[in-house]
Amino acid sequence: MNDFLSSMVKSSGNKYASLVSDGLEGSDVDGFVDTGCYILNALLSASIYNGMPNNKITALAGETSTGKTYIALGIVSKFLKDNKEGVVLYFDSEQAVTSDMFKDRGIDPKRIAVFPVSTVEEFRHQAITIVDKYLLHPKSEQKPIFIVLDSLGMLSTSKEMADTAEGKDTKDMTRAQIIKATFRVLTVKLGIAKIPLVMTNHTYQSMGMFPTSELAGGQGLKYAASTIIYLSKKKDKDSSGEVVGNIIHCKLYKGRFTKENKMVDVRLSYETGLDPYYGLVDIAVKYEIFKKNSTRIELSDGSKVFEKVIYENPQKYFTKDILDKLDAAVYTEFSYGGENKPEDEQ
Repeated sequence: MNDFLSSMVKSSGNKYASLVSDGLEGSDVDGFVDTGCYILNALLSASIYNGMPNNKITALAGETSTGKTYIALGIVSKFLKDNKEGVVLYFDSEQAVTSDMFKDRGIDPKRIAVFPVSTVEEFRHQAITIVDKYLLHPKSEQKPIFIVLDSLGMLSTSKEMADTAEGKDTKDMTRAQIIKATFRVLTVKLGIAKIPLVMTNHTYQSMGMFPTSELAGGQGLKYAASTIIYLSKKKDKDSSGEVVGNIIHCKLYKGRFTKENKMVDVRLSYETGLDPYYGLVDIAVKYEIFKKNSTRIELSDGSKVFEKVIYENPQKYFTKDILDKLDAAVYTEFSYGGENKPEDEQ
């Protein structure tokens, strides 16, 4: 039977077609991009040690000033630290990033290139051209690449630009279709090339009796992205009341690998960026790795400390043993149908 099916695959002329038993080129996930934040990794992959799939599109969506760009930069920084030969292609439609912003977050300016784009067509042409040329290189010569689009919501279209130049104020009704067509092509190519893409996008409140947050740009992104996270925030203040950052609420709007509608909080510091450990105490308490004892947290050795103390010195309290227990806990918390992590995944 396998010989017969293999002959069908070969006769199709599709060089990327294969038997499922041999693995699916472009679809199977064989690696992850660590976001630099354990609880965000858990939301995306049901493991604190994984994160974003290395061949899929992940969208960060939210209203203005919800930390979309800063979270994207945090992921970029971790990607470059973990991949010594890796490079980042940053498509910027907002003129929102500066050289200092990259440097301040420990991002090597020699390993990141910024591509200003103003239309969906420009982004599509440049991104697809780059990926096509990347695929022409032998796999032994391909270096890790990470792509960011910041943001989809600010991209215009060629028609809209032409109409504006002519003084027309008619709405471009083709934009949603162009976006959908762009990602219909790009999604497959990114999967084959094993290039992850993080995209930021704006949301708006829908009209009606029960308003909900909707992605700007139509339905195309909803189908193209493997993961969509909705962001909202509240201010993070120190003991003196000074605002030192934001607590970002991350709700999984769409997920192919973890349970949808789950939500976690991450802490984004103005000085240090994403906090790797924030949010782990809640999981530890829920799964009885730690215990809540009045206003303090009781550790496995019986000692009691305030939660704030744990986050001030996280390496002391989140040992490898504790992190491994947390990894098993988040598998139960976030994976589809997962009670206990299979042995081959531990």
